[in-house]
Amino acid sequence: MKHLAAGLVIAVLSAGCKAGEDVSRQVADAAGTPAGGANPAPEAASSSAATSVGETSVRGAPVEEVADEGIPAGAATPEGTPAGTTTAESRPNPDPDPLTGARTDGAIAPDERTFFLFKRPEHVRGLYVNSWSAGSRRRMAALIDLARRTEVNSFVIDIKDATGYVSHRTAVPLAREIGATGEIRIPSMTWLLTQLEEAEIYPIARIVIVKDPVLAAAHPELAVQDTAGGVWADNNGTVWLNPFNREVWEYHVDLAREVAAMGFPEIQWDYVRFPDAPASALRRADFPGRDGRPRTEAIREFLAYSRAELAELGTEVTADVFGVTTSARRDVGIGQVWESFIDVIDVALPMVYPSHYWKGSFGYQKPNSYPYEIVRHALEAAIERSAAMEGAGTTRPWLQDFTLGAPRYEAPEVRAQIQATYDVGIEEWILWNPGSRYTEAALEPAEGFAEEPMVRIANEIVPVSRRFELFDTVTVAAEEEGPKGGEAADSVKAGPASTDTTGVQRGGRS
Repeated sequence: MKHLAAGLVIAVLSAGCKAGEDVSRQVADAAGTPAGGANPAPEAASSSAATSVGETSVRGAPVEEVADEGIPAGAATPEGTPAGTTTAESRPNPDPDPLTGARTDGAIAPDERTFFLFKRPEHVRGLYVNSWSAGSRRRMAALIDLARRTEVNSFVIDIKDATGYVSHRTAVPLAREIGATGEIRIPSMTWLLTQLEEAEIYPIARIVIVKDPVLAAAHPELAVQDTAGGVWADNNGTVWLNPFNREVWEYHVDLAREVAAMGFPEIQWDYVRFPDAPASALRRADFPGRDGRPRTEAIREFLAYSRAELAELGTEVTADVFGVTTSARRDVGIGQVWESFIDVIDVALPMVYPSHYWKGSFGYQKPNSYPYEIVRHALEAAIERSAAMEGAGTTRPWLQDFTLGAPRYEAPEVRAQIQATYDVGIEEWILWNPGSRYTEAALEPAEGFAEEPMVRIANEIVPVSRRFELFDTVTVAAEEEGPKGGEAADSVKAGPASTDTTGVQRGGRS
């Protein structure tokens, strides 16, 4: 199967461009969910944001109804959050079709801007914005307002999520051929980028790769194959694209080039990995084109290829990775080992959600109760390993702003993760909430904190100034409880690193 080259796509899109461009990149996975997609979690997840309506979830977990402007009634968000109602006033006017120049009502579009310029902030501090929210006037107004009031300066925007649908009106031939344009959630990318440019918010384009039921249905030869014949599916019935397939690479790079030409300065690859399935299921999985190569080689080669292809646009390339990759020394079965990818991307975004670490990780019997400690240990490991690699990209973690088990994640739990990130010397982070509703009290106001923030450290809610005293104490106590490590999930046991359980995580979006 062939599809038109990216150059043709860019030529069509760039005909009206007035200026050259400078662009960048980014990422995500969640505690088994984020910055880039999530796998079903063992417990129900709910939003911790004080401003949220109803409950949201980590992908695949049960949720309650959410009323959200801009989401069609009865639809579901990419992460499984039931949608609310919508009104005509809540949606921007649609962009013209990129190939015909006509709007959906048949009118010919007047001259419109086709390129936007964004300056990278000194330190990216961002929020994940799902495609439904990105296409809603009301939700975007609220999120932009939140950014203006706080330290937030960046948004990760869904361009293609795990449903396989492209969020905007794309000119990429393969996307149009397979029906990936059948659910336009961002009716006007022109309107969206105008709002972000005016608000000086840095946009990052999130593109999910191997979870794409639309492409897999149209071209099953691009999916992982079953040794018994036909397309392979994991134990949940999910079909995965084959990371060794070059046409899979080309399709996603074409989508990336298109949005980079619009002005997105950063491309964030999510689900850039192999299935995290039990070994019993993976024994039936065949990856055409593998030819005996390790999984890590496919992931490394794709990331290097995408970076080279996007270099002419000045775009940064980032990737969401499992949080466990910061501490596991061998591949846990998904093709992600820190040393195999960190030098071929600009930024790695490990999903270090405390709720996604198993009992015993880093010596803590209940990792979810120690948000500061888990994030700090995970990121210290990443820094140490990157320091030994020439040309290593930087690290920007995905942090948890949702609840998955006890305790409920509110301002002290979210702020503890941000503080841990700062305390290891990393000045950047992205918050993940599948419903894009965030805990404002956890964020530093634009004018600075009026009072000392409270954080959860040593499983206590305390002033942030006490963190070093309590961190040292609980580290000793945790180590006295037992050795580091813990029981691994099936997804981890399936990989060759099953005996390396320091910082082991449940499966998650990446």
